[in-house]
Amino acid sequence: MTRVRIDGIVKRFGEASALSGVSLELPPGELFTLLGPSGCGKTTLLRIVAGLLAQDAGSVAFDGVPVDSVPPYRRNIGVVFQSYAIFPHLTVRQNIAYGLRARRMDSDRAAAKVAEAARMVQMEPLLDRMPAALSGGQQQRVVLARALVIEPRLLLMDEPLSNLDARLRVEMRTVIRRLQRALGITTLYVTHDQEEALAISDTIAVMDRGAVLQTGPPWALYRAPRNRFVAEFLGGMNVLAGRLTSPAGAGGVTLVETDFGPPWAVAADGPAPGPGPVWLGIRPESLRVEPPPGTADRWNQVAGTVTEVGYLGAVARYQVDVAPGVSLTVEVHDPDFQTLRQVGDSVRLWCDPAKVRMLAPHP
Repeated sequence: MTRVRIDGIVKRFGEASALSGVSLELPPGELFTLLGPSGCGKTTLLRIVAGLLAQDAGSVAFDGVPVDSVPPYRRNIGVVFQSYAIFPHLTVRQNIAYGLRARRMDSDRAAAKVAEAARMVQMEPLLDRMPAALSGGQQQRVVLARALVIEPRLLLMDEPLSNLDARLRVEMRTVIRRLQRALGITTLYVTHDQEEALAISDTIAVMDRGAVLQTGPPWALYRAPRNRFVAEFLGGMNVLAGRLTSPAGAGGVTLVETDFGPPWAVAADGPAPGPGPVWLGIRPESLRVEPPPGTADRWNQVAGTVTEVGYLGAVARYQVDVAPGVSLTVEVHDPDFQTLRQVGDSVRLWCDPAKVRMLAPHP
């Protein structure tokens, strides 16, 4: 298992800054995901770690040893790109064996390794097929086997599932996660897909405009985003503008006023900012339609009108207008079809103060 240290990486393309002093540490054996929109710098960072691109400043180290001057072919890494890069004139067997031939491994040992890699990705019956006869999911399995067969110290994956349909994406991310855990290979994974990142990662680093905004396990980033960008990019989030009047009030909560309804209470789980404008973040699944019995009616309740209803089987999703120009998304899991709200219904929404987040603005 390899520990990767990325320290102060800067990369510019002409006048444009692609990375502005990025520092990260990938623990040994983890699947570490760079998540962000197109153009945020995540692929640039991966290519620098691979040695395919030189940084302007900063360093990359494997197990404490700098590799900045080490060429890609000497870093012992496996790379899976968005484009499959399968050799169309070679069979599945020959494609998987390509890296072993480049290392001049003897044929008997190489054949055994290819067979084992094919078994891991369930491609044993197709070793003698040509790539043109494979589905997209099968081609991706070949690419994965080719990356793993060389027994890399580090696996790099750049949007590996973006060319697959929804069903195959779910299937292949399960395959990738299973193999990564079984082999214990430190993996740097790049994606813009929030669901994919949540499902596959040990740690996620959310990036935007060449900077890392927050790093942590999926549950921590989803439940406790530090700023508005992370909150809205990683899952749906209702964001409300408010004004903080007095921190840590009665009941151990901070009260925030908005332009509609009673104040919103935020559980005081850390130092609150001083009085002034703030953003509140509320996940759609944290809002309840109708307050539970016995709930204090002066906090975190707002009346509204249902304007949209979406029934998705496991989830009912409502849009509720609570003020002119202000609409909240509400998700009810495992809904009772008989009690679904209808467009035009009047409702009262409520949220537990522990599930309301105070968000910093986008830096």
